[in-house]
Amino acid sequence: MNSLRLLAVVLLQFYLFSLHGQEIKNLNNFTVVIDPGHGGKDPGAVSNGYYEKIIALSTSLKLGRILEENNIDVVYTRKNDVFVNLIERANIANRSGAQLFLSIHCNAHSSQAYGAETFVLGLHANQRNFEIAKKENSVIFLEDDYINQYDGFDPSDPESVISLMVMQEDYLDKSILAAEYIQNGFVNKLKRKDRDVKQAGFIVLKYTTMPSVLIELGFLTNKTEGAYLNSLNGQKEMADAIATAVIKYKNDFFGNLAPTTGLTDSIENNITYRVQIAASERLLPLKPYNFNGLESIDVVKEGNLYKYLYGEHPTIEDAKSSLEEAKKNGYESSFIVGYENNKIKILN
Repeated sequence: MNSLRLLAVVLLQFYLFSLHGQEIKNLNNFTVVIDPGHGGKDPGAVSNGYYEKIIALSTSLKLGRILEENNIDVVYTRKNDVFVNLIERANIANRSGAQLFLSIHCNAHSSQAYGAETFVLGLHANQRNFEIAKKENSVIFLEDDYINQYDGFDPSDPESVISLMVMQEDYLDKSILAAEYIQNGFVNKLKRKDRDVKQAGFIVLKYTTMPSVLIELGFLTNKTEGAYLNSLNGQKEMADAIATAVIKYKNDFFGNLAPTTGLTDSIENNITYRVQIAASERLLPLKPYNFNGLESIDVVKEGNLYKYLYGEHPTIEDAKSSLEEAKKNGYESSFIVGYENNKIKILN
């Protein structure tokens, strides 16, 4: 009995250590969840012999390898040809504590339409956006108990989309920026036809608690574009363009995120830890009423963005108190960043 108790204690300590290590990892590493659309019994779009589920997975795996080579952590919702419920895809993302969610898809149309487009959650601006969202959302009909699972959501009813908006409002600005970076990469780097950044009601984006983007790589129904997306070179180029955009997004929002080996990295390395609560192209007066009552807010400018910071601490452990305070005051997507003291430029 004593040996069993000892084993239980050891296992518990190991488990707690593992959780602790994961928590620190999420605080210090930028993590992206890659969601290859469809899979298993759900093929997605099928045209000209090309399968959306296969192209989405292959492109996603290539994207993940590029990100990992650039010291970005990657979590996949699937890594092989399996069916994953939409809500479970969001659950995987939320459990990971990631900073960005990317859902990878291919488009289809009755015409020879072509081009790449990116979506964030929002109300449909037109019937075409609604039809795209309807196509992607209809996968719920392949799930068991989908009526209860999605609170009676009907992909065919435009009014159902209004209920999707609430949970992603806190992350919409960052979602749009990430989508713009990705779309610009497709257009400027690869010269793909620009079908713009759009808003539509995608279920998979509703339940994620982080900035989230759905990417339509192109049209499988277009013979030329379908062949390109099905080719290894096309997938590599698309993955590389997305990765470049993600790295830019990471640098803009997490540019000075400091890698650490423990809880005591601090003043000796001239690093302080702060909580980034927001980023915007607008410079706001640093008054508590502009920041939900938080006082002593600082701002740094990096590129075109003003980044608003709360607290200043010598260690990550100390910074957690400011992180909790920021979240209590409504900044649910805030996070800890490390800055070198002498490089911070305070703008008053």
